[in-house]
Amino acid sequence: MRVFVTGATGFVGGAVVRELLDSGHQVLGLARSDTSADQLAATGAEVHRGSLEDLDALRAGASACDGVIHTGFIHDFSNYAACVAIDLSAVKALTETLSGSDRPLVIASVMSHGPSEDDVPDPTARPDLDRLPAEVTALASAARGVRASVVRLPQVHGEGDHAFVPGVIGIARAKGVSAYPGDGTNRWAAVHRDDAAVLFRLALENAPAGTVLHAVDDEGIPVREIAEVIGKRLDLPVKSVPVEEAGAHFGWLGHFYSSDLIGTSTLTRKRFGWTPTRIGLLADLDHDYYFNEQS
Repeated sequence: MRVFVTGATGFVGGAVVRELLDSGHQVLGLARSDTSADQLAATGAEVHRGSLEDLDALRAGASACDGVIHTGFIHDFSNYAACVAIDLSAVKALTETLSGSDRPLVIASVMSHGPSEDDVPDPTARPDLDRLPAEVTALASAARGVRASVVRLPQVHGEGDHAFVPGVIGIARAKGVSAYPGDGTNRWAAVHRDDAAVLFRLALENAPAGTVLHAVDDEGIPVREIAEVIGKRLDLPVKSVPVEEAGAHFGWLGHFYSSDLIGTSTLTRKRFGWTPTRIGLLADLDHDYYFNEQS
């Protein structure tokens, strides 16, 4: 299968590209810059120049392939609403292009939309679920002849991670203390990026239209345990900060680090035979690549 991949040089998307190529698929990857294009070409994938804001480029890439995996997202939390709007426009363009073709579209979503695959998020009860419209748009396209599915991601870890956990590590280093909010019993679900990549491939190959899959290995790690590993590695004291002060201490990460972002993958494993084989988050945190000066 020839597959168009957005976010093809990103943390998750790069692993997806490798998984697809290793499994015998061809990849056409979206690349915004010369650096990304060179990086993508070095993997053996074809390069398609454009960006998530270039809807014509997205349509052309989808039209040229047998299926699409959309992992791209602009992670600018200083202007998050704009990033969400760009993502929604991209998903709309992809679904419109694939309409009536019965070709697969797999999009990445987030774990906070529900702990189980069969949970139906209620945006009126959870107004913070601002990426929900993209998920709803993708799944609704099943009625228009798109084999659309959604892979919800928890905290994704592994070498090259530059998101939430490295952010917490950087704050601990800057503040001189490895902190956690409240009693630290709120939990994060997690998955290694290579295991997540396998699930994206399985969804592309096998997921029926309208399917939600959960890429969850660790169902819920207390954030206090994450802070303890960070404190041990950085030789820093570990302490609690009041939940109401989490924003002041952790900045934009405070909301996420205080949230209970748990999830299960029981149905996904049963339906698709997905079995994670990589190490869990706490074991991964024992690697030096999480504690270099870029973390």
